[in-house]
Amino acid sequence: MKKDEKGSIERARTIFLKKGKLGYEAAKEAILEEKFEYEPVREALAYFVGEVWHNYEHPALLSLACESVGGDPESTTLFGASFVLLTGAADIHDDIIDKSKTKGSKSTVLGRYGKDMALLVGDALLVEGFTLLNHACKELPKEQAKSTVAIVKDAFFEVGNAEAEETGLRGDWDADPEVCFSLMQRKAAIATATTRIGAMIGGGRPEQVTALSEYGRTMALLANLRNEFVDIYEAGELMNRTRNECLPLPLLYAFCNQRAKNQITSLLRKKRFAAGDAAEAAKIVMETEEVISLRERMKRLAEQSIRNMEVISNQEAKRILCKLLEAMLEGL
Repeated sequence: MKKDEKGSIERARTIFLKKGKLGYEAAKEAILEEKFEYEPVREALAYFVGEVWHNYEHPALLSLACESVGGDPESTTLFGASFVLLTGAADIHDDIIDKSKTKGSKSTVLGRYGKDMALLVGDALLVEGFTLLNHACKELPKEQAKSTVAIVKDAFFEVGNAEAEETGLRGDWDADPEVCFSLMQRKAAIATATTRIGAMIGGGRPEQVTALSEYGRTMALLANLRNEFVDIYEAGELMNRTRNECLPLPLLYAFCNQRAKNQITSLLRKKRFAAGDAAEAAKIVMETEEVISLRERMKRLAEQSIRNMEVISNQEAKRILCKLLEAMLEGL
């Protein structure tokens, strides 16, 4: 498995870009138009939204959920923009907690500007995100607006609680993988809220809103699990997680096999952990029965979510949503 695979995962990225671009651009414009007197703050914000945080996924899911029940996808643009900024704030704060100074080939705001600046930039994104959400809700009927704000609040609190609980598992190589799996399900709450709100804005029937809410949680869960698999192949990311975060979930499942655990831990404890060591560890992980079962579980979740989509009326939007789910399983 490689991080930049071609095929359906690349097509998924193209769909997210196409469907989420309006929301992303609205978010970028809103935050960069704010008057921050201190130049380093403006520079750090411009770096984050221009170079680091290309979140097309949440506005795309909002748009597709709305469209799938017969609504106007452009009516979700401002909501999508608010999610771009709110999730961006959460991402920066997570980097501070996890001490993540790089992601892929780029420095995080923490890595480039330091902890204090990262915290302030995250706060600015949080304030602007909720401001945009408030503006967007003014276009909704009063009760729907009230419900939307409550859904967003509850989703971010659910994620925050899960992440707080997760901090207690750092460095615990004997952590129960089922507990960690449950935390990952809870951390998918923001995508659940995204598709739920999109369906509500589009005028979806109750059963459609429910199906799309469940779709959002499954989509985010599979995407996050996919990233967990990616991390076991990357030596630098794997080392950061062994030192500062929880181990990737596939590793914890593999550790249920004592022989595999002994082989992998001997690699992780090497003074110089290189790409070849990560590849060897990943091979051991992928061949354990526990991880094979995890991959089968992911497939079943996708299949169930696709079956639930039978209530969706717009066949083209439904087809796209199902293809996005399938893409999260590619290469696993």
